[in-house]
Amino acid sequence: MTGLLAAARIYRRLLAAHLRAVLEYRADALLTIGATVLGQLAGLIFVATIFSQVPALDGWTQWEVLCVCAMVMIAEGVGSLLFEGAWHLSGLVNLGALDYLLVRPYPVVLQVLGSAVGVNGLGNLVVGGLLLTSAVGRIDVAWSPLTLLWAGILLVSGLLVKIAINLVTNALSFWLLSPSNSLAVSVHMLGDLARYPLTVYGMGIRSLLTVVPVAFVGYFPTAALLDKGVSTAIGASTPLVALACAVGAWRFFEAGLRRYESAGS
Repeated sequence: MTGLLAAARIYRRLLAAHLRAVLEYRADALLTIGATVLGQLAGLIFVATIFSQVPALDGWTQWEVLCVCAMVMIAEGVGSLLFEGAWHLSGLVNLGALDYLLVRPYPVVLQVLGSAVGVNGLGNLVVGGLLLTSAVGRIDVAWSPLTLLWAGILLVSGLLVKIAINLVTNALSFWLLSPSNSLAVSVHMLGDLARYPLTVYGMGIRSLLTVVPVAFVGYFPTAALLDKGVSTAIGASTPLVALACAVGAWRFFEAGLRRYESAGS
C-alpha cells in the first residue's frame, strides 16, 4: 500500500509539472479548451436534431442517449487530462527517447502515461459533467445509495476501458516503429459510433464496437444502469471487462517494452 501511495504521489507531481508547462501558454490552452467544448456541443446539437424528428431512437430517449454521450465525454476528458502521455509513445519509441525512462526507478508505463497533459480534456470534462448531471434527473432510474454506488462503479469501469484501449493501440508503436500511430487515431474515432445505441447498427458494426471494446466506455454501462434488455446483462459485466482490459493493456505494453531496441547512435 505504501508503494502504491508513493507511485500515485510521484504521478501527481509528474502531471503537475507538465500542466504548469502547458499553462505557460495560457491563450493556446484556452483556445484548445474552447475548441473542444465547441466540438462537443456540435455533437449534442446533432443528437438534438435527431430527436426533434423522432421521439425515441430504437427504444432510447433523448436523455438516455445523452447519458451515453456524457459518459464517453468524461472518459475522453480523464484520458486526455491524466493519461495523455500514451499518445506520445510512438514519438518516444521512434526517437529512442524511451531510453531516459528506462533508467529511472519508476514504472515505465506510468512515466509514459504521465509524460503529457492534454488540456482539451478539461473541455470534455466540463461538458460531460454538466450533461451527466442534467441527465441523471431526467432518466428513468430509481436512485438509491446502492444504485449510486453501481453507477459510480460503471462510470469508473468505462474510464478504465478507455484508458486501456488508448494504451494498447499506442503500444503498437513498439512493433510499427512509426513516428505516428494512425491506428490509434482510427480506434479513437471509432469510439464516436458508440455514443449511440448499438442496436441502430448492423451486426458487423455491433460486433466490432463490442470486441474492440469501445462500447463498454459508455453504451453498455448505461444500458446496465437503465435495464435495457439484452444489453443489460452484457453491461453488468463492464467491471470485469475493465479489469481484463487493464491487465491486458499492461501486459501488452510490457511485451512491447521487451522488444524495444532504442534508436541507435
